[in-house]
Amino acid sequence: MLNDQLKEIFLKNKDPFIDILGQEAAKQGIKSALLMNRHIIIVGAPGIGKTTLAKNIAKLLPDIDVILGCSYHCTPKAPICPSCKENRNKKSIKLEGIKRFVRIQGSPDLTVEDLLGDIDPIKALKFGPLSLEAFTPGKIFKANNGILFFDELNRCPEKLQNALLQVLEERKATIGSYDVDFDISFIFVATMNPEDTSTEKLSDVLLDRFDIIYMDYPEDIETEEKIVLMKGKKIANVSEELLTLMSYFVRLLREDEKLEKKPSVRASLGLYERSQSNALLKGRKNVQFEDIKEVLVSVLSHRIRLKPSVRYLESVENYIIEKFHKNIEGTKWQNQIGQEQESGDLR
Repeated sequence: MLNDQLKEIFLKNKDPFIDILGQEAAKQGIKSALLMNRHIIIVGAPGIGKTTLAKNIAKLLPDIDVILGCSYHCTPKAPICPSCKENRNKKSIKLEGIKRFVRIQGSPDLTVEDLLGDIDPIKALKFGPLSLEAFTPGKIFKANNGILFFDELNRCPEKLQNALLQVLEERKATIGSYDVDFDISFIFVATMNPEDTSTEKLSDVLLDRFDIIYMDYPEDIETEEKIVLMKGKKIANVSEELLTLMSYFVRLLREDEKLEKKPSVRASLGLYERSQSNALLKGRKNVQFEDIKEVLVSVLSHRIRLKPSVRYLESVENYIIEKFHKNIEGTKWQNQIGQEQESGDLR
């Protein structure tokens, strides 16, 4: 079982999720759930690392021998597809855990066939309409011996939710008059953005099959700065003071009671990268205060949303500029940045 493969890693390594900084409560919850082979939904706003964390789980899976060319990732000792059961394929290869990460993007037009598979009409004529050989596997079968990652589960239609419920509860799927038994082994990790309004309501019976893991924005400004430096591209020098300024302003917006949609870490990354572009285009290797100010609206305006009581009185663009002027310009930042640039203390 996959959870047995992860057990030794979790017990020996205090923090195996090296791709995610912080988020200790979420990491602990995921380890606890996976040790008991539980299905999980990671809930949180966009841009906080839900997908990265799911991929990190796949990276932890040890290499396994799989039969060459098998779309089910059958192992030589436990084949599940017709071809491998009949020993048509004999060669095997080593497959890394990350290559057994199968992603499904939640969408209103996603079909049951996309998830489970469908009957190939040509194979149906050859082997019979109800033969397993005529069945073309969907992504859920391709996740055998790996991770089935369902991004934005609450965006999939009700019909697909019902099919998924049957799989998780009975380990069986029905496609028309065709029944498919599930002998596959996979870790099911889904995500949800609770703030997204263009979604389907997940039924209580489906949610009852999962444990919920909550993720939030970086715990402190130091962690956010480390994420920016780790994930962001670097083409110019950014002083420590300016990096703190960018992270501070984004975090200030998150705490703003007038906002109903908050900026994620992608906003901090955007300011970090775009300010460097501005500096380079102006023939400088070092980012200055004005480089950040010039990209504020471009980076932030679509990443935040004002509450109705505010948005009808003021545009989001003006709100960002005024917020920046009030809390950054004309404050202690100006003197500190000037001193920092004079000392040449750059990252």
